[in-house]
Amino acid sequence: MKGIIKLTSVVAKILEIVHWIAAGLMAAAGICAAVKPDWVRYFMDIEAFRADPELSVYGFEIAVCGADGAADMTALALFAIGAVAIFVIVAWIARSLYGVVRCAETKSPFCGENIRRLRGIGILSIAIPVVGIVMSTAIRLILGADAVESSLHFDGLIMGIIVLCLTQFFIYGATLERDVDGLL
Repeated sequence: MKGIIKLTSVVAKILEIVHWIAAGLMAAAGICAAVKPDWVRYFMDIEAFRADPELSVYGFEIAVCGADGAADMTALALFAIGAVAIFVIVAWIARSLYGVVRCAETKSPFCGENIRRLRGIGILSIAIPVVGIVMSTAIRLILGADAVESSLHFDGLIMGIIVLCLTQFFIYGATLERDVDGLL
């Protein structure tokens, strides 16, 4: 059991760090696309990108090439805003997961801190598709409905609801633990 807890804490911390780095890199790409689009356009003219001109992050997808096949830097800059928000949310989820695992090593898994963290994970998981919907709508309003092709996935919504349900079981477990401690 300790091996799984250690592995989970290491993986959660790595995921957190990777997502903070991804958020920073995507912010830089978005700023470059807005301020100096020629710098980014060079990388987007690579043949591999032309074959699949879609950008995707956790279900928020957008095709950034126009009808003429040229990369739309405004679409990229707007995509970067949503992508940074989603990467930050996932980094917070990984940080909370790390906290849950670390707390479970030393205390009961039903401690109040873990219940708060699990509730946060559930809410943040639901926030991922919400950010996708908001950004997809904003991009369509700014660039026009025909200018971009976007797609959304609702896996985060389902996962968030499941985690929020599990949080209720943790609340019940904490109540039972307090009752048992009171008897002893």
